[in-house]
Amino acid sequence: MTTRTDSATAPTDDSTRRIVRTPDYEIQINEAGEGHPVLLIHGTGPGATGWSNFAPNIGPLSQRFRVIAVTMPGWGESSRQNVETGFDQGEAVKQLMDALDIERAAIVGNSMGGGVGIVMTARWPERVSHLITMGSGVWGVNVLSPAGMTEGFKVLVETYQDPSPENFKRLVQVMCFDPTFATDELAEQRSRAALAHPDHLNDWLARAKVGLGQDAFMSAAQALHTSSVPALIVHGRDDRTVHWEISLRAMSMIQDSRMVLLNRCGHWAQLEHAAEFNRLVTEFVTNHH
Repeated sequence: MTTRTDSATAPTDDSTRRIVRTPDYEIQINEAGEGHPVLLIHGTGPGATGWSNFAPNIGPLSQRFRVIAVTMPGWGESSRQNVETGFDQGEAVKQLMDALDIERAAIVGNSMGGGVGIVMTARWPERVSHLITMGSGVWGVNVLSPAGMTEGFKVLVETYQDPSPENFKRLVQVMCFDPTFATDELAEQRSRAALAHPDHLNDWLARAKVGLGQDAFMSAAQALHTSSVPALIVHGRDDRTVHWEISLRAMSMIQDSRMVLLNRCGHWAQLEHAAEFNRLVTEFVTNHH
């Protein structure tokens, strides 16, 4: 087991980043630590990467686990996710696990990443030791929240359509409850990652027209009531992108699950409440079997 107490030895983006080749993809990862594998999967926003979504989590979690922050096909330096590859993000994660010789892993997913974790849990439950979602869940008929596109998702789409610095600043602002987390540095980091690969932006807009893989997510959700994979479901009470109702729905469907609803928290619980989130993940993966 690797233990890090000196900030000088803490993992950085450059020191942990590499490309992994699978049969259908090239996938960018940031890897650190030893122990039980924990895969961190980002959301669908423009300019997202494994590092930008999980920078405050990789170091602390790598003190106990083999942490792999995945930049999914269609983002960062990973290959394109297009018609030829079928938009199959679950298959991409499975291929990555095979390439890294990982038999079972805890899947930690923010937003879209949580959906990918649900797909993995439904299709290959023997490969998933724990499912942890943040700002994600199961879609359905809204009871507690209004129907239609949320404020955050509107800004997300507008940023894909017009990846201007102003829109990236709006994007990080709408994702956070506390404006101090919506830094210029984070907005610029995501802007650079997005503009370096304009094909990824165009591919996402094309996928949006055909549902962003919703069929796979919905069919996976229907199988959740039979799942024996333990689930930790985390959501921000003040999330303006995905309402916490969908996490409540997921908790009601998964037999072995619990939900943590964080006040004063937006769509990025892992950033705004990093210390608590890291503690929750560490205790859940360590103690819940």
